[in-house]
Amino acid sequence: MEFKEKLSTYVAEIELAFETLLPPEGTRPARIHQAMRYSLSAGGKRIRPALVLAACERFDRSRNAIPAAVAVECLHTYTLIHDDLPAVDNSPLRRGRPTCHIQFDEATAILAGDALLTYAFQLLSRHYASPSDRGIELIRALSEASSSERLIGGQMEDILGEQRILNQEELNFIHLNKTSALIEASLEMGAIIGGASSEQIDSIKSYGRCIGLGFQIVDDILDATSDTQTLGKSVGVDEASNKSTYVALHGLKKSRQYATELANEAYKICDDLDMPFLKDLAIYLNRRTN
Repeated sequence: MEFKEKLSTYVAEIELAFETLLPPEGTRPARIHQAMRYSLSAGGKRIRPALVLAACERFDRSRNAIPAAVAVECLHTYTLIHDDLPAVDNSPLRRGRPTCHIQFDEATAILAGDALLTYAFQLLSRHYASPSDRGIELIRALSEASSSERLIGGQMEDILGEQRILNQEELNFIHLNKTSALIEASLEMGAIIGGASSEQIDSIKSYGRCIGLGFQIVDDILDATSDTQTLGKSVGVDEASNKSTYVALHGLKKSRQYATELANEAYKICDDLDMPFLKDLAIYLNRRTN
């Protein structure tokens, strides 16, 4: 199956699972569940939950990674809702639609994000209670990735770094945590469900680090070169807010070169682990600016 067909299959499985694994819209209080589902249904590439499924399938395709994939997307969507809030990025659009705080209101958006964060761990505890050590490992992987030292820590450093020029180390810290941490965790969780060895998990996390950092560099390039209609979200925000990015620090040419170097490293890991789908994904992500 071609890469895009396989990705579409994963996405269809994930989005179908939203219907069965999330509380119905009418669940009291309906407004919070409507807001949760509104943000989850906004579309997007679903790369992180697809990574859970792909990693699991690489090691044991008979095991059910769908609840873990949905948990990852719930947590990821919570971060997007909160990133879009007036106090953070103040974004009116997300994936071509009004952001949660615009569609509903700011208080509802905050609570919807909180609810999705909590629900991610509800899903893991409900669906991976047996064997219990697997469930604990999944909760550990996702909670560590989204902790104050990683994802939230990267967001905090990002906010603190606004209005001043960051150096390479500071910028890498932000994006290795704000962006890459959840990508690494998605792969780790799929590998755990699939029964991978510790060495295989380490390798697949290294791949996640490469594509996570590369993903952010490409995002920076797109923010500088694309348009709102193409991306489905506001562009030029980084430059307008004087935000430090790889493009601001290195320029477009060197940023593209850095993204390609990370992609090449990811390709090698995929060859070593015999992961053709994940190699194709790295190629796809790196080519988004072409």
